[in-house]
Amino acid sequence: MITVGLTGSIGMGKSTTAAMFAAEGAPVYDADAAVHLLYSQGGAAVAPVEAAFPGVVRDGAVDRAALSARVVGDPKALRWLEAIVHPLVAADRGAFFDQAAADGAQIVVLDIPLLFETGGEAKVDAVVVVSAPAEVQRARVLARPDMDEAKLDAILARQMADVEKRAKAHYVIDTSRGLDAARDQVRAVLADLRQRAALAAARELDH
Repeated sequence: MITVGLTGSIGMGKSTTAAMFAAEGAPVYDADAAVHLLYSQGGAAVAPVEAAFPGVVRDGAVDRAALSARVVGDPKALRWLEAIVHPLVAADRGAFFDQAAADGAQIVVLDIPLLFETGGEAKVDAVVVVSAPAEVQRARVLARPDMDEAKLDAILARQMADVEKRAKAHYVIDTSRGLDAARDQVRAVLADLRQRAALAAARELDH
């Protein structure tokens, strides 16, 4: 099974691209969605997070804004939170891999926004970077509610530059040319990966 890391800076169209991979039959694991579920009512992170940071749980779910206010700018608190959440995400991701293997998936996609920033590229077989020209990116993000130039610049400052991500990628999907063009690129990536998987399987048989 080939593990693909899918990443891209804000406004590049990563979520839409992830949905295209899923539509083409590649199971997709969304790290952000997993954390959201862990923080929601009944989520496994609710009780331990409240124990560590009293007052951040409201109506049975972690209030992400309140939690963020407690940990941003406090490295010790952030490490404490990561020590709670990361093992839970890892267990959830393990269950995803088990299910994908049981379903006979050749390729799985891990949707990880900060893949390079966290060193996650070392744990996948191939990296797909979703990209678009800077002016397209800015126009998309600034069209969002409650977003302005200052907020966007602050977010971009925390992310690896797009040009660096593209240089490190095995594949780049340009989303600036419309959905059909992006879908064609996704299909081309999957076709290439499936060919790689078939060649690897053939080599194993030879041995």
